[in-house]
Parts: sequence; structure tokens; C-alpha cells
Amino acid sequence: MKTFFRFLREAEETGPAAEARKRRLKSDGHGGWLDARGNYVAKTEGKKLRFLSKREAQDEGPVKQMAQRRADDNLAGAPLQKRVDPKRPAKAQEAPKTAKKGKEEEQTSDTELSDALTVVFGRFNPPTAGHEKLLNQAKTTAAGGDLKIYPSRTQDNKKNPLDVDMKVSYMRKMFKNFEDEIINDSEMVSIFNVLIAASEEGYKNVNIVVGADRQSEFESLSQKYNGDLYNFDQIRVISAGPRDDSMDTVEGISSSKQRKAVIEDDFESFKKGTPKSMTDADAQALFDAVRTGMKQKKKVKEEYDLWEVAPKQDPRGLRENYRAGNIFNIGDLVESLNTGLIGRIMRKGTNYLIAVTESNVMFKSWIHDVMETKIKPASKTGKWGVPANQREVGTAAHRKYAQSMVPGQGEIKNFNIREFINRHRVKR
Repeated sequence: MKTFFRFLREAEETGPAAEARKRRLKSDGHGGWLDARGNYVAKTEGKKLRFLSKREAQDEGPVKQMAQRRADDNLAGAPLQKRVDPKRPAKAQEAPKTAKKGKEEEQTSDTELSDALTVVFGRFNPPTAGHEKLLNQAKTTAAGGDLKIYPSRTQDNKKNPLDVDMKVSYMRKMFKNFEDEIINDSEMVSIFNVLIAASEEGYKNVNIVVGADRQSEFESLSQKYNGDLYNFDQIRVISAGPRDDSMDTVEGISSSKQRKAVIEDDFESFKKGTPKSMTDADAQALFDAVRTGMKQKKKVKEEYDLWEVAPKQDPRGLRENYRAGNIFNIGDLVESLNTGLIGRIMRKGTNYLIAVTESNVMFKSWIHDVMETKIKPASKTGKWGVPANQREVGTAAHRKYAQSMVPGQGEIKNFNIREFINRHRVKR
């Protein structure tokens, strides 16, 4: 039996407070929520968290802050005044004079800095020393502003062997300087989810930090839908530096190489791809976790061809299967490994394809940057089904999914389980 205090604690975790914690917001104690820089960005309304426009935040934030300061000073209804310490000389308590700021300095205020967000979106499957370089570049780009790191949500036994919870756990252990910035949010499925959320939270500018080989893809996609899906004054896609799988330096380290090392049972090569700060024991644990996720035995068996697990390590095998029509055919559902977007193939090139999402977002990907998927993206209409992690038994999502698997069944709208049971109850 649940205690009363446990009941209250669980209730807190499922309300607006839970959503606020996901977005790294802090409570002001009066129903308002502050971002990492102390700016008033949202408030609790009923059982929902509502994000404020910049004007609303300016109108409501200072009022609440003023009231709080007056309460602290026990001067409610009176002008704010500075407390005087009788033990200190009066001159020592005078506020220091500040030099008058020029026009250029005024334009780079703290408020404007808080309007910029730096984001990283990637698979990290598994996380590597190369990702450490990526995150360091993101930190430099943020320059003290907000930084959010979102690992992708996809999991399978070939290209994505670690589930998201395990992946996040290892990332926070491997990249301790970014523990608070690594966010495990089930709603951040693609880069568009990230950008839409950032726009709704009031950010005016966004920096997207990616590897050099993905810069053009992110640049074209993010700019194309600015003003439609989200609204930013400026979107910058910044390269974290070149990547070359043929190199033995950090620029050549990749998750693809790490997965190849696992199926070849080559721990020494795998260890070289992890950060220097990672112990042998932790590296071995990650190696074993990837092997388990790939369903590999200790005595390695060729369960997969190399191009299925690490396509960049076997471009010839990938190309041959593509040209033979064994993979990536018109109408197939594919997921971009870089952006997280899921769509149906509408056009095929020599070594690339073009797909369209359910929301009519078109994206182009190299064949080594996509994977076939049988899990359809979620939609409000239920048209395309629901992801596996949303098919919990007893939920409406599971009912819709089960219904979609039965031929001839249409969508049931406004379904009420109690009415259904009562209607079909056997009369005795």
C-alpha cells in the first residue's frame, strides 16, 4: 500500500514539475519557472506548464521578483532599500560605480545571450572519444550560454545496440563535464523536435554543432523549415572538425568502428576508441553492453554482414545490396541516422535517397546514413502507428496499435473502454 507521502511524490513527478525538470528549469516558489540563466520563461497553469513569450516574461517576471525581494526584506508595500550593516563602514557599503557601456556592449547583454541555445543531436551508439571532441566544441560555441545534448531514441541489434537509458548512463560517466547537459527526453526523437521545443521555450537563436560530414545536411534541413515549423532569428550549423574513418587519430574514431570491433571481438581496438579518462573496467563493461545489444556470443558468429552493422566500414557490400534492390526500395520506411527523421523513400539516386515524412518534410540522405525501419512514427491521428516504446499494455496507444494489425479495422474515435465492456457484457 502506498503511503500518503509516496502518493504526493509520485504526483509531483507526473505534473508540470516533471516537465519543467526535463527542460532543466528551476522553480521560483510561486508557480513560475526560470531557465539556467535565471530568466523567467514559464509558469504553471492548472496541470500544465505554459511557456511565456518574451513580452509576457518581461511583464510577469520582474513583478514576481520584486515581490519576493520585498518579502525577504520584510518591507511589503514599501520601496526597496539596501540593508545596512552597522559593523561595516558606510563607504564600504556603497555600490561600486560602473563605467557607462557603449552601444556595442549594450547589444550583447545577458538577456540576448540567454536567447541563444547550442544543441547537439546524435546517435552516440556507442559513445566514443570522437564524441568528446564534439561536445568540447559545443561548449566553446555556447560560450557560457545554454547547452543541451540530446541522444537519439532508436534502438536495434545492428546499428543501435544500446537502448537510450543505458546510452545516457554511459555518456554521463564518460563525459562528466557535460553530465547536466545530457538530456534524456522521450519527446526529442528528431532534430526537428529539438528545434521546435527550443523555439517554444523562447530562444531566438540556435547553434547546432555537428561533425563536418553532416554539416551540409543539417544546414539545408534546419534553414528550409525555419519560419514554418519553428521561428529563429538565426540558425548556425557549426562543424566540430573533420572526420575521416581512415585516420588513426581522434578524427578517425567512430561508433561504426566501435561496433565493428565488437563483432570481431577486438577489445583492444575498442578501448582505443574510448576517452583516455575511461578505465579498462568501464571500457570492458561498455564493450560487453554493446555485444549484448548486438546479440553476439563470446565466440563470435557471423550473424550479420559488416555492411549491416557498420556500413561505412563496408561501402562495397552496402552498395552492392542497394543496387541489387535488397534494401532501400521506393515506398520503404527509413530513418535518418543523423537527424532522427523517419519517412518513406520517394526517389533513389546512385548512392543517396530522398524520403518524405508523414508531415511532408523532405530529406535527402546518403545510403550509409539511413536504416530501414518497421517501427512507424507516432502521429496525432494514429495514421502511421506508434513506436514500440509507446505500446504499453492497457494504454490507448497499445489499443490503436493492436487494432492497426487487424485487417479491415478502421480507427475508433473517442473510444471508451467502460462503455465498450458494458455494451458487450453477457446478460444472465
